Amino acid sequence: MIYRSKMLGFCFLALMAAGCKETGTDKMADLLKKPPYESITDSIKAAPQNAELYLTRGIRLSQNNQHELATADYEKAWTLAPAEGTALQYISNLMLVDQPGEAVKLLKSCIEKYPENPTFRRRLSEVYTQVGAGEEALAQYNELLAKDSLDFESWYEKGNVLVLMRDTAAGIKAMERSYELQPINFTGLPLANLYAATKNPKTIALCDALIARDSTLANDATFLKGAYYSDTKQYAAALEQFEACIKRNWKFTDAYIEKGIVQYDLKQYDKALETFAMAATVSNTSADAYYWLGRSFEATHQQEKALENYLRAVSLDKNFEEAKAGIKRLKG
Repeated sequence: MIYRSKMLGFCFLALMAAGCKETGTDKMADLLKKPPYESITDSIKAAPQNAELYLTRGIRLSQNNQHELATADYEKAWTLAPAEGTALQYISNLMLVDQPGEAVKLLKSCIEKYPENPTFRRRLSEVYTQVGAGEEALAQYNELLAKDSLDFESWYEKGNVLVLMRDTAAGIKAMERSYELQPINFTGLPLANLYAATKNPKTIALCDALIARDSTLANDATFLKGAYYSDTKQYAAALEQFEACIKRNWKFTDAYIEKGIVQYDLKQYDKALETFAMAATVSNTSADAYYWLGRSFEATHQQEKALENYLRAVSLDKNFEEAKAGIKRLKG
């Protein structure tokens, strides 16, 4: 996650509100006098009340990752000529410069100003979700569904919020309703993921339906079937699914790791070592691959090799607590 300086944001806002005049010390003011902004800046000087010019420059700044500097252009465009499109650009930018409070204020204003446009209430829900305000986000989706109970997108997003709030059962029901209203891949695959994570036997039928509808989903759906079988200890079926994933895509690192975990659980340590070694070969930056190599070496009493792989896992992921525990265990 990128954290940006609010102080810089305030400085840029003050600079732009003043018409982006040269201060002599702010290098960002010079930026606006150079391509690709120079011509728009000149036009703004000639027509300082033209909202479209500020919006155009703000978008161009955003395209070049100058989000802080773009903030005041969006604000100026919105102040001069409030419009739904301008508001959405401004709101997105506020989130990029870590100003969710301002984004919420603007969204609430837009909900009052454009009551027939559900986009602003939906966007407000997304902002609340991003800042961890689950109840507030849920309230917005409930408002949307009160107006249109067939809004499959709101059912889907409500399900996501409920899952984040650890009400998985209610989240699944909401996502099931979404998929029932509009059975598309965008909502179907996440639902299948939830089914697999909760060991729900509906996983298999849904994954098969997704594969039948769109062959490009075959690997993802097959992987979820494997995960379901593995978690429910149907190991032979799980291995079959993971093998199918690898045959379709030999670089599918997660499939190797899950296959290896099944072999490990079956105490087939030599096979597990081969599988995890292949995972590390396919992706030499996979901390999980090295961790499971460590587990397998430790299970076969090869302590030095186990320690070496645990250390490698931690070097790739400083927060890998299980690998740290393995290091501590082996070092005594």
